[in-house]
Amino acid sequence: MRQAKSAYWQKVVDSAKNSDGTPRPFFSMAPMEAVTDTIFRRVVAKAGGPDIYYTEFTNAASMVHPEAKFSVQGRLAVADGEEMPIAQIWGSKPEAIAGAAKLLPDLGYEAVDLNMGCPDGTVIKNSAGSDLIRHHDTAIALIEAAKESGLPVSVKTRLGFYRIDEYEEWLTTILEQDIQVLTIHLRTRKEMSKADAHFELIDDIVALRDKYAPNTLLQINGDIKNFKHGLELAAAHPGVDGIMIGRGVLEDPYAFNHEEKKHSLSESIDLLKYQLDLYDEVNNSVTPKHFEALKRYFKIYLRGFAHAAKLRQALMETHATDEVRALLAEHEDDLVRWEKEQR
Repeated sequence: MRQAKSAYWQKVVDSAKNSDGTPRPFFSMAPMEAVTDTIFRRVVAKAGGPDIYYTEFTNAASMVHPEAKFSVQGRLAVADGEEMPIAQIWGSKPEAIAGAAKLLPDLGYEAVDLNMGCPDGTVIKNSAGSDLIRHHDTAIALIEAAKESGLPVSVKTRLGFYRIDEYEEWLTTILEQDIQVLTIHLRTRKEMSKADAHFELIDDIVALRDKYAPNTLLQINGDIKNFKHGLELAAAHPGVDGIMIGRGVLEDPYAFNHEEKKHSLSESIDLLKYQLDLYDEVNNSVTPKHFEALKRYFKIYLRGFAHAAKLRQALMETHATDEVRALLAEHEDDLVRWEKEQR
């Protein structure tokens, strides 16, 4: 089944403009496990977010299972007023992918992305994620199954499983499936995130796209720090349509800001407090959240000033959001003093 050009993705492309009205690549926040839920998406939006967002990757088999479907509802939760993300789903069974994708329009989703790059061992044992790089026929069947939903289908993957030179055959296979967007994490599964992203291959990948699927949008991912860095890469490699930032947001929640500037400690603390409020909202009304997972964010907001490590360590000993708020209130005078020392 061939897809018509998607109005959704055309709108994304048309909306990506510089301040002077000239076109630029669209920017997205990468789907990240236990990170890109409705809470953190809204935090990043408040900090100055990207053009598009993705959900956490969600197991298609669970979505269509009569009992297991309740376990993944939180992954697909979208708050009132929140910009609608793209749903990313994963699996190895075409019938599960088809069934899961067909559920998405009723949930308000306008696009679906297939995860064919996750390096997690458990996902690979389930013949999904980056394991699909080794099973082209299955990957093709999954794409066709997702198209049954009527939603525009995109794919996120890696260069190869074991070797970099797998990319030409693998990416050609995917490009021939008439998808809307191909997102490439510029590493192999074997490399995980330990090696540098292979920016040197971008031009070759653009050439592949131009040869086999000139209407497919190409998005790159891996080691991209911020908006400025993304623009530089796109300028150096004409033909790149989109820039996806993942870990860069965990190092700097303001990574999508169009103008680089130093943000104050009080701004970072306010962003942390906002995340605490959203955490309570989701935990109380949508799905139970694990407080320990919240602790990974403390270092994002509390860094770059004297005593930051000491305060982070104290926060790591907390067990509830109210304890975090109380600790921040206890150190309010210190935070004001430390901020003055920064200036």
